[in-house]
Amino acid sequence: MNDPLKLFATCPKGLEYLLRDELAELGALQPREALAGVYFSGDLALAYKVCLWSRLASRVLLPLAEFDAGDGEQLYDGIAAVDFAAHLADEGSFAIDAVGATRGVTHSHYAVQRVKDAIVDQFRQRLGTRPNVDTERPDVRFNLLLRRERATLSLDLSGAPLHQRGWRQGHGKASLKENLAAALLLRAQWPAVFAAGGCLVDPLCGSGTLLVEAVWMAADVAPGWKRDYYGLLGWRGHDAALWQGLRDDMNARAQAGLSSLGQRFFGFDQDAEVLEEARHNVQHAGVAGFVHLGRQSLSHLTRPRECPQPGLLISNPPYGQRLGERDELQPLYRLIGEKLQQEFNDWRASIITSDAELGRAIGLRAVKRYAFYNGALECQLLNFDLAASAAAVPREVKPLSDGAQMLKNRLDKNRKHLRKRLEREGLQCYRIYDADLPEYAAAIDVYADHLHIQEYQAPSTIDENSARQRWREIVRVAGESFGIPRERIALKQRYRAKGGEKYGRMDQRGEFLTVEEGGLKFLVNLWDYLDTGLFLDHRPLRARVRELARGKRFLNLFCYTGAVSVFAADGGASNTVSVDLSTTYLEWASRNLGLNGFVGNRHRLVQADACAFLEQDRELYDLIYVDPPTFSNSKRAQDFDVQRDHVRLLTLCMERLAPGGLILFSNNYRRFHLDSEALAALDMREISAATIPFDFERNPRIHRAWELRRKE
Repeated sequence: MNDPLKLFATCPKGLEYLLRDELAELGALQPREALAGVYFSGDLALAYKVCLWSRLASRVLLPLAEFDAGDGEQLYDGIAAVDFAAHLADEGSFAIDAVGATRGVTHSHYAVQRVKDAIVDQFRQRLGTRPNVDTERPDVRFNLLLRRERATLSLDLSGAPLHQRGWRQGHGKASLKENLAAALLLRAQWPAVFAAGGCLVDPLCGSGTLLVEAVWMAADVAPGWKRDYYGLLGWRGHDAALWQGLRDDMNARAQAGLSSLGQRFFGFDQDAEVLEEARHNVQHAGVAGFVHLGRQSLSHLTRPRECPQPGLLISNPPYGQRLGERDELQPLYRLIGEKLQQEFNDWRASIITSDAELGRAIGLRAVKRYAFYNGALECQLLNFDLAASAAAVPREVKPLSDGAQMLKNRLDKNRKHLRKRLEREGLQCYRIYDADLPEYAAAIDVYADHLHIQEYQAPSTIDENSARQRWREIVRVAGESFGIPRERIALKQRYRAKGGEKYGRMDQRGEFLTVEEGGLKFLVNLWDYLDTGLFLDHRPLRARVRELARGKRFLNLFCYTGAVSVFAADGGASNTVSVDLSTTYLEWASRNLGLNGFVGNRHRLVQADACAFLEQDRELYDLIYVDPPTFSNSKRAQDFDVQRDHVRLLTLCMERLAPGGLILFSNNYRRFHLDSEALAALDMREISAATIPFDFERNPRIHRAWELRRKE
């Protein structure tokens, strides 16, 4: 039996979790999300099926080789070692896409040229002929990824981006890509709405992307139904019979689905030219008979008479960045809210926008918010359940218990006490409550317009029922005090299990918020992990790194999501190196660096065990930041215990420290003791008190920190 193929499907950022689930439904083995894509395994039939049926993927890549590519010569040699005759005919055509960089290969054009040279030279040496380059529709397209001094060469089975379905004839202003439109429909629960007999209305339909994707989704039409070009068709490993069988099945399903579909799709726009493009698009998509298109302004929108059942209103209105300014668009968004309440009060609605202020102008509370990227623009999909809102009737609010009232008073007092300083320092993320009242054992953190509440172990004198009641009171009081709805409150609750209390299973939303600190932007995830991606108690340490970093070679060990590296880069570090064993955190760190414009070979990310990296690395650093976990038992590295192993770790750091250099060492193990005798070669100065932020004053032992220098 042949081993399964290792594959990678790319997608826009924000769609990774949806794509993972879609691939699993298609039969993928071990789908695992990464930044802007999903790794998975399967046979050739699965790879073909993903090309035809994935509504979310951008490309399907089959890795051919991975090798060192620190410079152009290594890149050439690695490419030359691949047997291209197994993939490309000697008189065929090919193209190369290159992304990323290494120290010696910093430009994609140069990378493409070296790969082309290696391929052409191989054919000339073996056969005396050479294949041609065709950047538009080559027989075979190769994809080169350069990252962390390594290169991965893949065969692009899709050939052209899969969002190009083959039906689009015209683009409205700020059109959505088809795979993003499909993701929005999935997040809006369109398949369930359709199954229940509901219609779909897009009141600002533009060129009709959402409408076409909704029809194809409802009718079981594959996204590849209208495509006539794939990169796999010119590949020498292509199985034509297998491919044709899958296409025959696809065509049969499309015919069956469309034959039973009624006219339940309605699109409106006041721009006659754009609406004409939509008409051409639905015709070429083969769905013109199912879509009603009408020229109409939003002010005249009414619920279609053909829709007796509750349906879905979904739209991609102007955001402000592209088609108009915020002040001009506020009335449009207010009108959307009014129409939803007047005409669609038992429907679901989903609106995508990149501007939180415009979203609030709708005047309705979203039951769900999902982060997406429309190109490079970060957006949110706001989901509204109008039926639930309409059904909600005022109910008698149960008065707070004496204890809950005390908690409310404490929160109000803390907010008043911190308000001026928070405003002066422009802080969006901070701790507002840290078990100030022992009976209400939790930490409450603010992340912009969200709350993150983490339960502590209740005192032994509190029975479990009382602890649960007080937990519910914490959530209620915090939400009411800040005016934040429940859907924007992330909870980390403990449960009793073998071995003591533990935190319950985290969510898998894949939702990231962008928050600011010190004029820099960071992605946080409040739901999916125990930690959010930004250690709030390290805020002074990050600021200290920025002050010290100018002109320095900076090393960040156990870098987590790279926040400290971002501050070092912003402080003017000559270069940064961020080391962590977790690919998830390194991808997150890459996004944080990129979010602030710090890209390229000056900012290197390394997947490695910290001690192993220090033993192998030969570079010297002027500033080293070390914030290890208390314990780690990763399968990919030796067990780590900060008390047991800190001497070895800091000794290795000292060996990599340039003359006059500084180590900033921090950890949060409360019983930690720094072994000054074993580290006698270092000057040590504890700076813990100066690194505890004002909003953590109640918990001064949350971490300890030292400045370490090599003794003269």
